[in-house]
Amino acid sequence: MSGRTVTSRTSIKALTPSQKIQEKLLRLGIRSEMDLVLHLPIRYEDETHLFPIDQAPQGRAVQVEGTIVDHEVIVKPRRQFVCRIADNSGVLVMRLLNFYGSQIKAYATGKRVRLLGEVRHGFFGAEMVHPKCRVVAEDEPLAVTMTPVYSITAGLSQKTLGKLIHQVLNNPLHAPLLDETIPEKIVRTNQLPGFKQSILSLHYPPPDTRIDLLQTRSHPAWQRIKFDELLAQQLSMRLHYRQRRSLTAPKLLQKKTLQKTFKAQLAFTLTTAQESVMAEISRDLASRHPMQRLLQGDVGSGKTIVAAMAALQAIENGYQAAIMAPTEILAEQHFQKMAAWFEPLDIQVAWLSGSQKKKERQAVLSAIESGTAMLAVGTHALFQEQVSFHQLGLAIIDEQHRFGVHQRLALRMKGMQADTLPHQLMMSATPIPRTLSMSYFADLDVSIIDELPPGRSPVVTKLVADSRRDEVVARIQQACRQGRQVYWVCPLIEESETLQLQTAVETCDCLSRTFPELSVGLVHGRMQAQEKTEIMMRFKLGEVQLLVATTVIEVGVDVPNASLMVIENAERMGLSQLHQLRGRVGRGVDASVCILMYQKPLSEIARKRLKIIFEHTDGFEIARQDLHLRGPGEFLGARQSGIPLLRFADLEQDGALLTAAQSVADEMLNDYPQSAQRHVQRWLGDKTEYLRV
Repeated sequence: MSGRTVTSRTSIKALTPSQKIQEKLLRLGIRSEMDLVLHLPIRYEDETHLFPIDQAPQGRAVQVEGTIVDHEVIVKPRRQFVCRIADNSGVLVMRLLNFYGSQIKAYATGKRVRLLGEVRHGFFGAEMVHPKCRVVAEDEPLAVTMTPVYSITAGLSQKTLGKLIHQVLNNPLHAPLLDETIPEKIVRTNQLPGFKQSILSLHYPPPDTRIDLLQTRSHPAWQRIKFDELLAQQLSMRLHYRQRRSLTAPKLLQKKTLQKTFKAQLAFTLTTAQESVMAEISRDLASRHPMQRLLQGDVGSGKTIVAAMAALQAIENGYQAAIMAPTEILAEQHFQKMAAWFEPLDIQVAWLSGSQKKKERQAVLSAIESGTAMLAVGTHALFQEQVSFHQLGLAIIDEQHRFGVHQRLALRMKGMQADTLPHQLMMSATPIPRTLSMSYFADLDVSIIDELPPGRSPVVTKLVADSRRDEVVARIQQACRQGRQVYWVCPLIEESETLQLQTAVETCDCLSRTFPELSVGLVHGRMQAQEKTEIMMRFKLGEVQLLVATTVIEVGVDVPNASLMVIENAERMGLSQLHQLRGRVGRGVDASVCILMYQKPLSEIARKRLKIIFEHTDGFEIARQDLHLRGPGEFLGARQSGIPLLRFADLEQDGALLTAAQSVADEMLNDYPQSAQRHVQRWLGDKTEYLRV
């Protein structure tokens, strides 16, 4: 392989002096010459063939050529420009619904034109509506390659972008950009086409290229590009993993005295899955390398108990633990549980939130800084500047996907001393499908609690149209008369938090009037933490029978006597959110029901979501189908969290390529480390700076 630098990322300013064009390119994420090389077409147009008009197939874009025999502007039924175009075989109509005076002049009678578009039969016979049209000379040669169509932005034409790409690909000075980054032996073993050949084939496909293989991205050149992209992601993840392994962490040995006392005071025994996961975490904590583990478990699988035991292992070694949750209602629930579990063990638990009064907050900060409080529980308030830990050994982050990369890092940095980092355990009740885990979580160790505690009753899901609201209300009355409790979840109104709050208040008032004999409570995001806690405690004690709530109760709330949930306007919510909400019932021994009320008409995507949640209770299967519906960016919240998304590879279609990329990544890091670095630099550039923290 050439010794030249193959990943040059010269600034785009070197290619064009125009400030305006530079700004447009930046909008497309093009910052360098390499970015232009990898700005591959989104589709192709075949201008390499001409069809006689009477033989032009329907249902796909084709090219025809002929002479304009007449044209006119028609006013009714709407203003349009119509040209009749003839060749030796027949006549075709070109119809433009939006047009300029210059086009009327350009497409004059007698002009020879070449049209690219879809032929269909309309009022005027065979016609093309708004085809690509240009005036041509007699015997003008056809294109020698397929015409690429690129993703562009306002103010940047296909022609300008195409010229810039051509400029880079045909300049000898930029030739190193197309050099191989994968060693020849690996290219040969995996039967990969060359990188340069693949790039040129995709930007300029020869006329004999099957356009269907290009459009579906199953052409060998596309397979090579997708493989390279997946390989770069795998290499990047493994490099981050190795980088963390070079750091040290406190060795938190498995003394188990506190854990044994803790388990003895529980009213239940841990499941086999919980014990197995805890063994994995214990081994990590006892290592001198920082643990970076993701704990996955379906709703109600018992992740909090595992987190508590991990915290005890840190505490028994003289180190503090911290638990961070995304909302006050969930964080406070964690605090109440941990306090009830830990205080009998003579361990002080501190509660820190943004809504605390100054004096109370100062006392908590002092307890954390002095080490009097060995466990701190809170929201994002835990990583604020004034929080100082005595000796943080373990950071636990619940619902980790709700925090940004920098927020997770900020908590971890609280315990950093020289090159020593605290261990980190991240928890998620949103199961990650296997292909996603292989791809976006390849740098993490993953533990899965794949078993629910005994005694959990399955939740029956019912889909009910809003028009049957009276039946739902009757069902609530029946459940409460039997001594059960009910959740009524108000609709999600993303456009307006104020409107959502108003809807919740109105719903609470309406249900209070409907059921004067019942105690109806209300919980929403705008309430003071103390007020929310009080209502939730009254609901838990059974003093409130019907709880009206916004989606703040999505995670963490545990009331075994609640056996009925009504979710209003369920069609507005995502699958993960519906599954989380449904998990709030079925926590006791009684049969539980979740009623999903929806308003007609349903969109196609809403219909699919409701069908999935109705047919499945397994969180992993729901997550797999959710990934299929939304794509990885939306599923992970990656657009907000800074995780580099795949541009070309598709995790569902390209599972075999992902498996191969995993294997090659290990080989390159072990045998060709310099090639691995060059490959990552080519594909990710400055995007390699994020860490899974």
